[in-house]
Amino acid sequence: MIGTDREVLGVAEAVADALSDPRNAWTTASPPGGRAWPQSLAGGAAGIALLHIERARSGLADWSTAHAWLSVAASGELTAAANAGLFFGVPALAFVMHTAAGTSGRYRRALTTLAEAVMVMTRTRLAAAYARIDRGDQPVMKEFDLIRGLTGLGAYHLRRHPDHPITHDVLSYLVRLTEPLPSGTGLPPWWTNVAPNGEPNPDYPQGHGNFGLSHGIGSVLALLSLAVLRHVPVAGMTGAIERICEWTDLWRQQDDTGPWWPGFITFDQVREQHVSPSLRPRPSWCYGVAGTARAQQLAGMALGDTARQQAAEDAILAALRDPAQLDLLPEIGLCHGKAGLLQAAWRMAPDARTPRIAAELPHLANQLASQLARSMPDPELLDGAAGAVLALHTVGTNAVASGWDAFLSLA
Repeated sequence: MIGTDREVLGVAEAVADALSDPRNAWTTASPPGGRAWPQSLAGGAAGIALLHIERARSGLADWSTAHAWLSVAASGELTAAANAGLFFGVPALAFVMHTAAGTSGRYRRALTTLAEAVMVMTRTRLAAAYARIDRGDQPVMKEFDLIRGLTGLGAYHLRRHPDHPITHDVLSYLVRLTEPLPSGTGLPPWWTNVAPNGEPNPDYPQGHGNFGLSHGIGSVLALLSLAVLRHVPVAGMTGAIERICEWTDLWRQQDDTGPWWPGFITFDQVREQHVSPSLRPRPSWCYGVAGTARAQQLAGMALGDTARQQAAEDAILAALRDPAQLDLLPEIGLCHGKAGLLQAAWRMAPDARTPRIAAELPHLANQLASQLARSMPDPELLDGAAGAVLALHTVGTNAVASGWDAFLSLA
């Protein structure tokens, strides 16, 4: 078992070194879904570049490694097509390059070109979203979600240029997303008529309501809360946060270990006003308490709602302390595994009203480091080694130099 911060960082450094040369790492294979395309933040060179950018900005690695990975990420024709978003295509590369540049003069010309392209894409998506709202239709997930939709683009814009009109326009749309549609169905206006995978499915004839940070209203809640906390002057954000919280409160569950939220609910559950305890999601970032608790904590801070903040912190603490919950995370990754819980808990700890969350971090970091030291998984950011190393680096140094985890709506 790994024992100390120094040993945790040693594992992180060893794996990062193994991923230092793009020529020796898996970067160009393209499995179904294109996750390993160079311009993919989830599985391609763009995501692995983020690891080396954070290490370079921390002073622990040379910038030449980060630049080599950025060069691979930018190779080939970039896409701004309908499948592009924060995790893929022009916006992904724009986010990663901005993270590399920080306040320096690096990549200035490329950053300007990419920013302009993302603005054009964002305005096109906003126009389509408002046209949908004017028709009174329910949205599809990819209109607003973090991975493919306007929340993800908003996360980029909030970091790149928080005072720019495009940032205000995206945040204003997210406010509008939370306002009732004229159809009067009684369902929230972000209820989608598709299955959780984003596609129509006869098993979900009336769609679903999604709580998660990856594809649901959780990322909207987190981004609006972050914007309020950063004093971005957009009308209606507090009201929008309150509307989302009213819905999430309706479905918040409680058991002997603490509060939790479902990953999603169906129309049948709405009709029955019941969620089975068996449907509690594992404590992952994408759908589980790692993501939903951080969003609720941010909302509590934005609203000055200490009870909400306390419930969120109780929820993450319960997951960290419950071996049965931790056993539901056999994977290492940021999306489905231990790294996502570790990074979310690390972000929650300094904002928490109690030191108890911080006290649990070494145990989970040691578990993750021990698992990573035993075998070398796929190198990708979202489910593989790069993301796990970033979480270990964060906890081991107790710092984030680049703000890399903004793509997870954690900060």
